[in-house]
Amino acid sequence: MRFTPEKVREQFHALAQIHNQMPVTFLDGPGGSQVPKQVIDAMGHYLGRYNSNLGGHYFSSQQTVDVMQKARCSAQALLNAESKHNIVFGANMTSLTFQLSRSISRDWQQDDEVIVTALDHYSNVSSWQQAADDKGVNVHQVRLDEHDCTLDIDHLETLISNKTKLIAVTYASNTTGSMVDIERVVELAKRVNAMVYVDAVHCAPHHLIDVQELGCDFLVCSAYKFFGPHLGIAYVSPKWLQRLQPYKVEPATELGPGRFETGTQNFEALAGFIETVNYLAQWAERSLTLRQRLIESFKQYTEHEARLSEHFLLRLKEYPDITLFGINDPSSLKRTPTFALRIKGIEPELIARSLGEQNICVWNGHFYALGLVRQLGIEKEGGVVRVGFMHYNTFEEIDRFFDALAKLM
Repeated sequence: MRFTPEKVREQFHALAQIHNQMPVTFLDGPGGSQVPKQVIDAMGHYLGRYNSNLGGHYFSSQQTVDVMQKARCSAQALLNAESKHNIVFGANMTSLTFQLSRSISRDWQQDDEVIVTALDHYSNVSSWQQAADDKGVNVHQVRLDEHDCTLDIDHLETLISNKTKLIAVTYASNTTGSMVDIERVVELAKRVNAMVYVDAVHCAPHHLIDVQELGCDFLVCSAYKFFGPHLGIAYVSPKWLQRLQPYKVEPATELGPGRFETGTQNFEALAGFIETVNYLAQWAERSLTLRQRLIESFKQYTEHEARLSEHFLLRLKEYPDITLFGINDPSSLKRTPTFALRIKGIEPELIARSLGEQNICVWNGHFYALGLVRQLGIEKEGGVVRVGFMHYNTFEEIDRFFDALAKLM
């Protein structure tokens, strides 16, 4: 079955809503996507029939064990991990990162160094700053190239030394959509045996991830950003799965991903996550493996989102009073369909509120990307208006956005 936005939109209750006698246009995907029916149904199905914990000698507990294992296999396929055992689940990316940072930093010594970036959401900055403070470790931050809000790789290279223990970097900016050459970052890190910790939260809905190709040590993402429930997913490379010493309850397992999974997991979210991956893989022949189906389906998502980006950027040229922070080349493959804007003379919050009154859902502010807004000098100016598209969005929705925006200017 060939992907079309119409076929996609049929699977989402939210997209067909009428609110205050007006249609709803969700352009807030970077803050969290809408959820298809099959994911919602899977969560209700589990809770209504099998709600239990792991390890019991009865049917619902055995079903829960099965859900846990299937979820690991789904995440393995989504990220192309070496094994399902390299997948760790948690409440969300931020919680997982704070937790993993404690284990990763155990052996840091005073005057070691870590590197963070000004492009990142601060979940991938503050975690490492606080771990560094605990250990007397120095933190360096990579600048942006302000011309197109990409990461200044040349600056990164100057910061790396034999004291560098870890580089924490985003795969794609949740504010400007700018993507990072992770393979290049890994190459630089490996010269000094530094770890690379990748925040793929914003990238995951738009580009299929391959952790083996990237060569990173850790990668984290959140299912609610790619059409699923609130669930954090972490990839821990085979090198570190058993070598790290996690903070955990004494009787908990010392083997595999369970070492890092504190407390009872959110099994209904795991059930929903399985169907989220099936949803993402639906635009390919069923005879293929799950990973192969994901590859074929994501090709179609990427093509559609590239056309949305091109249409948006062409329409944007009609408005000289709008400043775009980020890559403005419609043919660029180095960005996601997420756009950061400021309109001359109008506060971002006023724009977002006015659009919200028309059921056009966008965000305003800094989106926890504090390094970015501070370097650009717009933190105290209210940040930006963020417009972000998912593969369920349409050209008509983009035109509706610009029609509404024109009335404010």
